[in-house]
Amino acid sequence: MAAAEVGDDVLDRDPTMRALEERVAGLLGAADALWTPSGSMGNLIALMAHLTRGDAFLAPAGSHVLEAELGTAAWLAGGMPRPLEHDGGPGKITPDAVRRAAGGPGAYYTMRPSLLCRENPHNAAGGTVTAPEEHAAVAAAARAAGLSVHLDGARLWHAAVALGVPPGALTVGADTVQVCLSKGLGAPVGSLVAGSAEFTEEARRLRKMLGGGVRQGGVLAAAGLVALDRVDRLAEDHERARVLAEGLRERGWQVADPETNIVLIGVADLAGTLARFEESGVRVAPMGGKVRLMTHADLTDDDIDTALDRIGPVEREREAVPPHPAPTAPPTGPRSLRRTAGAAGRAPARRAGR
Repeated sequence: MAAAEVGDDVLDRDPTMRALEERVAGLLGAADALWTPSGSMGNLIALMAHLTRGDAFLAPAGSHVLEAELGTAAWLAGGMPRPLEHDGGPGKITPDAVRRAAGGPGAYYTMRPSLLCRENPHNAAGGTVTAPEEHAAVAAAARAAGLSVHLDGARLWHAAVALGVPPGALTVGADTVQVCLSKGLGAPVGSLVAGSAEFTEEARRLRKMLGGGVRQGGVLAAAGLVALDRVDRLAEDHERARVLAEGLRERGWQVADPETNIVLIGVADLAGTLARFEESGVRVAPMGGKVRLMTHADLTDDDIDTALDRIGPVEREREAVPPHPAPTAPPTGPRSLRRTAGAAGRAPARRAGR
């Protein structure tokens, strides 16, 4: 990052930023891409480009654009959300659901759906992935109904690794795609939104409107280029999530098999369980009424074992859990299982991939 070649990305482009954008566009099978400070901004830019005030947009229930972006899809992009139930499995919708929701021409005073927004993997459903053929079928149904398609692929790298396919295989039929560099890949900041050359030209104007233009952005883009070199190691996170889930089930916890690096625990007392985990020195986050744990590059196999030991069996009374003292110096022991968006606590020395 310190050695990055930089320019002014607001005026005449930053060379390192441009290299990152071109690389991501190639990976996604898109004509061009644009860096944004966050995935939420990338999604918002795409929705602003697709929607006209009075339009409706479709999205699977629990999607990030519906639940975790402060209503900007309606507030700033001017679209009315219509959640679709997961009729194709956790986090998934079927072509029939899209066709039914798209409907047909109505009276002039009715809202017209004009966009389908998908998410792969689906965070709130536990990181579940949609296979290329499933995505293509849903996208084709949307386009046949006259809808544009936006793919929130904040964790698309996880889906590609889990399925053993290139990222571009998961974007077929999408008009626009957002991908994040600061989740599993561990860059300190940054996402990209990709699509046609015409879209990215308009997206650059919208990014400036939203305050997302940066000057010497190559400093940040350089970290993104490093992150892209580490996509394959996400398989390690997936395997550790599998081991974690298996260990939790052995201890009586209600856990499904994770498809990526997200582990969800179904509990009867959410607040009490969160407090118990915190007392045990395992930091987690709530997600849809469940407890969410996430594995990442700062964790080792030993950290997973230690977390399981600290969590213990589900039957153990909270009073029997010894409190975990707050460290008075930078921690040197096992790291947290929660990051900034509910993933993991920070390690004392951060390396490029998290």
